[in-house]
Amino acid sequence: MAIEIKVPSPGESITQVQIAKWLSTDGDEVAKDQEVVEIDSDKASFPLTAPVDGILKIMIQEGETIQVGTVIAIVEPSALMPKPVGSKTDEREEKSMQPDILKQQDKLKKSYISPLAEKMLDEKKLSKEEVVSYFNGKRVTKKDLEKFISSRKEPAVSTISTPKAGSREVERKKLSTLRLKLAERLVTVRNETAMLTTFNEINMHAVLDIKTKYNERFREKFGTSLGLMSFFTKAVAVAIKSYPGINSMIDGTDLVIPYYVDIGIAVSAPKGLVVPVLRNVEMMSFAEIEIRIKEFAAKARENRISVDEMQGGTFTITNGGVFGSLMSTPILNPPQSAILGMHKIIDRPIAVNGKVEIHPMMYVALSYDHRVIDGSESVSFLVKIKDFLEDPVKILTDGEEPVSLLLDL
Repeated sequence: MAIEIKVPSPGESITQVQIAKWLSTDGDEVAKDQEVVEIDSDKASFPLTAPVDGILKIMIQEGETIQVGTVIAIVEPSALMPKPVGSKTDEREEKSMQPDILKQQDKLKKSYISPLAEKMLDEKKLSKEEVVSYFNGKRVTKKDLEKFISSRKEPAVSTISTPKAGSREVERKKLSTLRLKLAERLVTVRNETAMLTTFNEINMHAVLDIKTKYNERFREKFGTSLGLMSFFTKAVAVAIKSYPGINSMIDGTDLVIPYYVDIGIAVSAPKGLVVPVLRNVEMMSFAEIEIRIKEFAAKARENRISVDEMQGGTFTITNGGVFGSLMSTPILNPPQSAILGMHKIIDRPIAVNGKVEIHPMMYVALSYDHRVIDGSESVSFLVKIKDFLEDPVKILTDGEEPVSLLLDL
């Protein structure tokens, strides 16, 4: 009896999804728990797996938008699968065969040719023995067979001829549900907020010195490297204590100011930017932040970040510097009122005590909703971030001079 593969609900309020990519082809043999398809929703991507060993029968094609709960494929259990080639060969008959025939029969015995590949064999009038020998007894799929056919074509002969006109081909494909929703949100931000951006620069010398001095001990103790993001994340959480409006958001005619700090960390994923959220950053240690971000990055690379992990957030940090960006204007992540943009660190000459010195400098940008946050508040907040990063010990003292605290001044 065929087993159905249905699309589960990826989260509250999501009723439609899109078939992003089939990881197996129609007629392929699949194993239980093998990922066979990637699904896009308007908030995240996630894979679906085969419920049993068997043959996959695809019912919905890539790019189609469907309702949650739709059956998109079935799997015919292994009991209904065709036997591998030569599986019932009599042992006594094998012993009587010539050595070269025995060798070929052994490859046939070990191989399995998928139904689609078998059909192509007949259409192309190819020798099953030749194909099995080429793949050395391994399982042969339709894609494998296409590569085999391509490898048998005669190489093109290079000749000098009159240059031809350049290609005028174009590719057209549907935007993913995730990309469409992102586009909608970006337009909403532009139309419904009064977004402004203020800039500053940070001398990263102190932070980089700490990383150099303590990174090895940090990795040995916590199993992860000491990165820049933990410094910025903690700096933001502490600075918000002085400027709580940065952490606020508009809800109808109300201004909501959370007394906790949930920071979204923008992470690059194969299908676009996703923003998983670190909860209660004000209570987290540097190690907890780095470990969680490392987990998010791994999940993002494999499209494993869940909708729940991206819900909420009161502030966002994005790092264009990892791609080489020197300066940019980050766009708000609604309904949040502010976002901090980090950029590439570059050694530049600056004036220090009346002398020119080379220091590692980073431009930072704070975009904010001017309906909620005044210009003086945004500038002062970014200056406090700068102060924390240039003297990281102040993160522990809420911005106070350590010596002043020591002397109770």
